[in-house]
Amino acid sequence: MAFSSALLTASLLVLAPSDSVPRASARGPVISPVALASAAPQDTVKRRARKAVTYSDGYTRRVTIHRALGWAMLPLFAASYVSGDQLLSKGNEAPEWAETIHPYAAGGTALLFGANAVTGTWNLWEGRKDPNGRTRRIVHSVLFLAASGGFAYAGSLADEAEENGEKRRLHRNVALGSMGVSTASWLLMLVGN
Repeated sequence: MAFSSALLTASLLVLAPSDSVPRASARGPVISPVALASAAPQDTVKRRARKAVTYSDGYTRRVTIHRALGWAMLPLFAASYVSGDQLLSKGNEAPEWAETIHPYAAGGTALLFGANAVTGTWNLWEGRKDPNGRTRRIVHSVLFLAASGGFAYAGSLADEAEENGEKRRLHRNVALGSMGVSTASWLLMLVGN
């Protein structure tokens, strides 16, 4: 009889679907095999967790100053362009307001770029470990420094530009190029934020 019940059990196990095969009861905890399908595929990419970056209160103040000076840049450019255009086209017969305004607008631009260079460089250094927007900040900085160099060169041509028409046009072209580069740099940060 034992043989026949063992044969019956074996035949039922063979004919039964694989997911309904009864397991032998054993003493102690039952350990089920782990399904391999639930494991993560080997081709998945593990991403690094973002690190928190803490900025100082000074960073926030410098950003506020930097942005305000960025907006002040546009009226200075307009005043420089309008007054400089009068000086270029009319030479010694330019209106007195143009002769008065142009040096002040150019000096204001120099002060503005100096202050923005300090605040921007300081904040760039403080935010060096923040990966968010890093490329945009670097491109902005490079463009801004290139424009600053252009304005410095335009300023160095100012004395010669008063006497020489060719130097006057070079002064204007360098200043306009610097205005364009710095405006593009400003728009990059304005649109990016």
